[in-house]
Amino acid sequence: MNQTLCLSLLLFAAAVAAGETDRNLSSGGLVWSTATEESDLVPPDDSDSDGVFSSLDGILQWAISHSDPKKLKESAQARQRLSPIDLQKRQMEIKEIMEKIKMPSDAELMKIAINDLNNVSTSLEDRNRALQELLELVEPIDNANDLNKLGGLLAVMRELNHSDPGIRTVAAWVLGKASQNNPIVQQQVLELGVLSRLINMVKSNSIEEANKALYAVSALIRNNLASQELFYAEAGGWMIQDILRNASLDIRLRRKAMLLLAHLAEYQLENANRDEPSFFNDQDLLKSVVDLTASTDLDLQEKGLLCFRRCPE
Repeated sequence: MNQTLCLSLLLFAAAVAAGETDRNLSSGGLVWSTATEESDLVPPDDSDSDGVFSSLDGILQWAISHSDPKKLKESAQARQRLSPIDLQKRQMEIKEIMEKIKMPSDAELMKIAINDLNNVSTSLEDRNRALQELLELVEPIDNANDLNKLGGLLAVMRELNHSDPGIRTVAAWVLGKASQNNPIVQQQVLELGVLSRLINMVKSNSIEEANKALYAVSALIRNNLASQELFYAEAGGWMIQDILRNASLDIRLRRKAMLLLAHLAEYQLENANRDEPSFFNDQDLLKSVVDLTASTDLDLQEKGLLCFRRCPE
C-alpha cells in the first residue's frame, strides 16, 4: 500500500470513526478532539519513545483499531457505489482538508503579520497580535534578515508612531529583537532613521514603552560604530546621564542605562584612536556612576561598579 493511499485511508477512517465524515466534508472544516477525547488518541505500541509512529503500517493499524468496524464496512461499501465523478469530488475534498492543516512556513507567517500591519482597518487587538507574532518570528537570524525583504521593517517602524503606547512598545521590542547582534538589520534600521524616534520614546511616561525603547536603542548601537556615532549626535549620551541621575525613574530603566554606558565605555577603550565623546568627561556623569555603586539595588550596584571600571580615565 503506497503512502498516499495510507494517508487518505487514515484521514477517512478517523472521520468515519467520529461519525462526522459527511458533515465535516460538506462544511469544509475539521472537528478537533475535545479534552475528554484526547485519552483515546494515545499512540499504540508500534510508536517509538517520542510518540512517533515507526511505520505507515503502524499508523494504519492504529486508525483501524480505533474505528468502528461496522461503520468502516458501510463506508467502504458506500465508496464503492460512488460514481467516478463523486469519487473525484471526494478526493478533492480530502485534498483541501490536507491543505488546510498544512503548517505554513515562517516566511508565510511573517507575510500575514506584515499584511495585517499594513492594513489600516486592522483592529488594535489584531495589530498587537501581528506584532507579537513577529516578535517570535524574528528571533532566528535568518528570519530577521528576511524582515526587510518582506517590507516588515517599514511596517513595524510605522507602528512606533501609533497612538496606543502598547503598540509602540511591542514595535520597539520587535526592532530590538531583530537588531540584536545582527549588523545587517542594524544597518537597515539605521538607514530608516529610526534611532532618533527610539531615543525620544525612552522619555515616555509609559514605563514599558521607555524600557523597550532603550532595549531597542542598545541593540541597535551595540558593536556598531556608525550607529554609535549617530547615537551621540542625537544626544544619546546625555539621555543616559539624565536616566542615571534621576532616582525616581523605573529601576529597570536605570539598570539598562548603566549597562549601555558600560558597553559604550568598553567600546571606547577598545578603539582608542576614536575621539572620546564629551559626555564621558562630564563630572556629573561620573558622580552619578559613583553614587550608583552605593545603591541598595544589588544589580544596579554591580552594573555601576562594572561601568566605573570600564569608563575611560
